Amino acid sequence: MKKTILLTALILSGLTSFAQSNDEKNIKLFYKKALTDSKCYTWLEYLSNDIGSRLSGSDNAAKAVQYCKAQLENLGLDKVYLQEVTVPHWVRGEKETAYILDNKTKTVVPICALGGSVATPKTGVTAEVVEVKSIKELNDLGEKVKGKIVFYNRPMDPENIETFISYGGAGDQRRVGAQEAAKFGAVGTIVRSLNLRLDDFPHTGAQSYGDLPKEKYIPTAAISTNGAELLSESLKNNPTLKFYFKQSCETLPDVLSYNVIGELTGKEHPENIMVVGGHLDSWDLADGSHDDGAGVVQSMEVVHILKNLNYKPKNTIRVVLFMNEENGGKGGAKYEEVSKQKNENHIFALESDSGGFTPRGFSIEADDANFKKIQGFKDLFEPYLIHSFTLGHSGSDIEHLTSKTIVKAGLKPDSQRYFDYHHAANDKFDAVNKRELELGAATMTTLLYLVDQTGIILPSASN
Repeated sequence: MKKTILLTALILSGLTSFAQSNDEKNIKLFYKKALTDSKCYTWLEYLSNDIGSRLSGSDNAAKAVQYCKAQLENLGLDKVYLQEVTVPHWVRGEKETAYILDNKTKTVVPICALGGSVATPKTGVTAEVVEVKSIKELNDLGEKVKGKIVFYNRPMDPENIETFISYGGAGDQRRVGAQEAAKFGAVGTIVRSLNLRLDDFPHTGAQSYGDLPKEKYIPTAAISTNGAELLSESLKNNPTLKFYFKQSCETLPDVLSYNVIGELTGKEHPENIMVVGGHLDSWDLADGSHDDGAGVVQSMEVVHILKNLNYKPKNTIRVVLFMNEENGGKGGAKYEEVSKQKNENHIFALESDSGGFTPRGFSIEADDANFKKIQGFKDLFEPYLIHSFTLGHSGSDIEHLTSKTIVKAGLKPDSQRYFDYHHAANDKFDAVNKRELELGAATMTTLLYLVDQTGIILPSASN
């Protein structure tokens, strides 16, 4: 009996800290819960190892929807439901093959089809190669690339400490490289993987043919960074060498899928909605543990922590697991469409889609007044080595949200290793560190709590 009374007293002492509005004490509780009593690593293990890759439209994506819905229901949230969304269904088919043909010597190199690409003919494509560093360089060559394979070989810039800047600076060759080369009669494109290190993993990702007619589509694939270095060096020695590649990908009819949504209803302002989320789909080469299994389970862990501590939010907290961020963005767009139909008022949105590495801070989209307010929380984060609060892109899924007054934030983990795994076959569960994942979840919980407690500054109040 005494043990029961003592246990009850300890639980109540933890819960009453919220009533005391002691932010430092509450935040310490969040980190303690995340590091000693979290479920996120176990959830991620199941998503990665028992379900696996979750490309939109796939059976595994459907399994992930049902699994996450069940886990949110187990947490005892006020609402858990699915939101219908129609998504594209692209399949890779047989494993791709490629080799450099140099004076009858065949050297195999690792490639993978880019998302949305068409297949090569069944016998593959063989042609001479034209190496370019940019779309501008391609345009300058014009018709000279007709009948050839265009090889985009612009590396990510290693000088940027913020590696996402380097990713953005090199991404156009992957996104629209095939579209632009097809205009000049190229028969295919090979794109250097968006990766800062030299390795043998080709990195996939979405690409688009824009408004080209379908008969103009050409196959496009990523080549590993080691493969790109070898091809570039080989071209210097023999500019007339040929390259062969074969892939059998195809686009099937769209599929019905779902966003997974769970809610903790606000006690003071239930009409004000605060979103925390990540995207449930992943590319098909691996488990998608960093991109974005980590963000999914961290978002689920936020509401697990709050529910576990019996926190009663002022505003409605809604965890949203978006479908189809990788190759269409349909989940985020559908969520916003339904939100507008219901005339919902979102005041805050937080996304985790930068991997499960050690958290460093947040990238924030807000007006000056709200940005300064969030910067004012820095002292509370300092004991946990969270130091970076910068203006910038928050997340691809929540970028669709357009409420009249909304503050958005993206979790910023340490990004130095992220692109070693991004969209590649090594983005697996064993690449995620349990403690780093849990620290990210606690950091997200803390920011959501602070905004829920203090609200956001309305435009009229900031003038």
